[in-house]
Amino acid sequence: MCMQRSLWERCIEFHGHSCPVLAIGYRAGEFALSRLGVRYSEDEEIVCVSENDACCVDAIQVITGCTLGKGNLIYHDRGKLAFTFFKRGSDKKFRIVFKRKINWMEEDRDAIQNYILQADFFDLFEVKEPSFELPEKALIFQSYDCEICGERTAENRVRLQDGKKVCLDCYKEYTRGW
Repeated sequence: MCMQRSLWERCIEFHGHSCPVLAIGYRAGEFALSRLGVRYSEDEEIVCVSENDACCVDAIQVITGCTLGKGNLIYHDRGKLAFTFFKRGSDKKFRIVFKRKINWMEEDRDAIQNYILQADFFDLFEVKEPSFELPEKALIFQSYDCEICGERTAENRVRLQDGKKVCLDCYKEYTRGW
């Protein structure tokens, strides 16, 4: 691998420290750009669906330009070191899953990190077809004042309760006890 040292340093600076899981995101992000044939997502040209909220996601953001704020980084909590990438306006899409079994608590972190940064990509990751289609572009929603706490809330997160528009924090969900 021909690692771009300055890009790795930018990932570390953004994240706050270097670690093996940041290295996983670094490798995934570099592979994604190469496979999609792009350099960086200025808007929503690239979409990444991350199945985790771990350190690797910070590197994905720095390298690909996929961010929560732009709406092209979507968090789909599955607890897996897996990412699905799409290139809008094309049929390019793929899912990459970290497959290397590592005992994170017992192995030397620096050695693991160096291995991840230098190993052949396909020794670390499996590339698969996505099981879902490209998510729609991010929408901008109207906001409403919660009629209990008064805080502004996007309309797709407002609930009706006792005839009032309320935010999710104030909403009392009806569950019948289970």
